[in-house]
Amino acid sequence: MGSSFGDRLRHERLQRSLTQAELGGALYSASYISLLENGRREPTVEIIKQLSRQLQLTPHSIEEWVQPVSAEETEYLLVSLYARQCWDTRDYASAAHNASEAARKASLSHDPVTWWNMSYLQASALLRNGEYAECIDVLQTLFDHSLTTDSPGLTLRTCQVMAAALLGLGRIPEAIEQAARAVDIGSGDTEEEFSAYLTALQTLIGALTEAGQLDDAWRHCLTLTDAVDGVTATQIAGEIHWVIGNVAFIRHDVCTGLKHHAQAGRLLSPARDLSRWAQFNKATAWVRLTAGIVEPDTLQAIERSELAHSVVGATLAETLEVSLLRARWFYLNGDITAALALLEGISAQKDQLAKHIAGDTALLLGKVLKASQRPDDALAAFNEAKDLFADAGAADRISLALDNIVEMQTIQRSAPAVD
Repeated sequence: MGSSFGDRLRHERLQRSLTQAELGGALYSASYISLLENGRREPTVEIIKQLSRQLQLTPHSIEEWVQPVSAEETEYLLVSLYARQCWDTRDYASAAHNASEAARKASLSHDPVTWWNMSYLQASALLRNGEYAECIDVLQTLFDHSLTTDSPGLTLRTCQVMAAALLGLGRIPEAIEQAARAVDIGSGDTEEEFSAYLTALQTLIGALTEAGQLDDAWRHCLTLTDAVDGVTATQIAGEIHWVIGNVAFIRHDVCTGLKHHAQAGRLLSPARDLSRWAQFNKATAWVRLTAGIVEPDTLQAIERSELAHSVVGATLAETLEVSLLRARWFYLNGDITAALALLEGISAQKDQLAKHIAGDTALLLGKVLKASQRPDDALAAFNEAKDLFADAGAADRISLALDNIVEMQTIQRSAPAVD
């Protein structure tokens, strides 16, 4: 049965402008309705009777949703189910492939709801797999569909994934635009929409931070803080503290950064989501190093990130970013030779990185080359960093690159002439 029942249930609920809690009534929680809609639970006879009353349909009409009506529908619903299973096991490449096939078959069978859900799953899987350009192509088809344009909730979810994909490519101004659009829609009526809203808010904060708009980023952090209460899921609360801590570090409020990252570290669980735990440790190591915090806890975060990424099967971009962490650690601890060796390897594959991350690589390379008494090469690296930051729209980082360029040019002008 898989997603056939769930897709029809969601469609009928949305047609009546019911929330998941309203559909569940006094007997079933919004979380349980969400599980039914996502094909994670099978409806019993009692559930079908209750839902029929809430939807004002006959039980017989709902029972018909349980069985596919044609061989073609059976085929694409099985592919849909397999796509969801691949997602659950974090096999994102297979999830994207099967979701794409399910969406194609659903379109041929004139089933727009399943087409939308599978296209969205495909885009989400491509995002998780680091295939940002392909993700954006799929999302554009969702934006153009009437289901999206007629539903603020679906628009919210599409904008949120689009913002994350654009940020992954280093297209910071566009990421800010899409994330702000999602946040402006609001938190919605369903768990999926509330989760997408929180994720969009986190993406907006991250993009504003990358653009150097720290006051705006902190203002949204305060909104995010208000979203944490006694019933907030542990994983979501951990991610919120993670984002707030990032911004605090970058604003040079180290005490607040350490407090929020400590809370995130207690709440995020490697057993629940090892991939996100790896990303958290990468992020906390990065902002600690940016703040010049060279302590055992920073090294531990780097090592945890390296280990977790090796276990979950990191993308090439993620592997390079973790290597960049290690290179920065070497540089701050005075091991210039080791830092240079890593940076040269990363620079050779800079096309795999988002533009602002490639710019960070070039900026650090310039500093290492300067410490190696190679001023001409250092100046070239700083100029490359400036150009990459300009392409990404990272204004504050452009200033950092320019400061280093001016410093190197001053050094070169003051150097004694060689006969």
